[in-house]
Amino acid sequence: MGQPKKQSSPRKTGLRRSHLRLELARRVNAKSPVKVRTTRRETGKTLAK
Repeated sequence: MGQPKKQSSPRKTGLRRSHLRLELARRVNAKSPVKVRTTRRETGKTLAK
């Protein structure tokens, strides 16, 4: 997934589309058996070496 763009006013953290997407993803993860990738730290994705 590409990185979401910012919405109109730059200084409102919650309005970044990435934040909106995260919020929805977390809500999905809470209920659904199919998990969605949120952040690298949250999903526990490790660097392949």
